[in-house]
Amino acid sequence: MFGKKARLIVRTHFFSDDEYECSACGYRARKPFKVCPRCGARMNGSREDPTWIDEMEYADEIFGDWS
Repeated sequence: MFGKKARLIVRTHFFSDDEYECSACGYRARKPFKVCPRCGARMNGSREDPTWIDEMEYADEIFGDWS
């Protein structure tokens, strides 16, 4: 009854679809899930991973948009 718990890490990307990752085992999927298909952990909330900010800085560098 009291199984493993984890958080769903939402990885938002600037140029591609979002990814959802299990914080316990690192399993990644294109859709959110309530129970990890790999390790069976129940998702207990979520948190954002702001990787899109790094991707945006890279795009700014390429296009010369420096502020």
